[in-house]
Amino acid sequence: MVWYVIAIIGVAFIFDFINGFHDSANSIATIVGTRVLSPLAAVMWAAFFNFAALFTGGVAVAKAVRGGMIEQSIADPNVILGALLGAIIWNAITWYYGVPSSSLPAPIGGHARTAMARDGTAALTWAPQGAQQRARTVSATRAR
Repeated sequence: MVWYVIAIIGVAFIFDFINGFHDSANSIATIVGTRVLSPLAAVMWAAFFNFAALFTGGVAVAKAVRGGMIEQSIADPNVILGALLGAIIWNAITWYYGVPSSSLPAPIGGHARTAMARDGTAALTWAPQGAQQRARTVSATRAR
């Protein structure tokens, strides 16, 4: 089981790499396309602010995914692996076909879909945040 979890961490690093080249292209395309910055300067700009976000961004999204989307008893390594693989495949498809999309909804939707595949719609919980949280979860689930 330990090696399985280590392998899932490796898959998470692969998703992080794909997320980097997938979303950074979307974030710097306008700056380069309008010739505000050169491609090198735009990549350096994106790298700096992505690194700075590590220290200033907070963990609100992680807390929302952890506590308000699926039953915690369902979140086993298989569900996490399914969410990551679904996100990697979605990002690869949108990148290959040039579809401009963000990578953030991919693991969130994958997490919900994998939990529903395991235990049906009863796997989903609706957080007390109300309709806005439900709308985000359903949107991320159905958009993929």
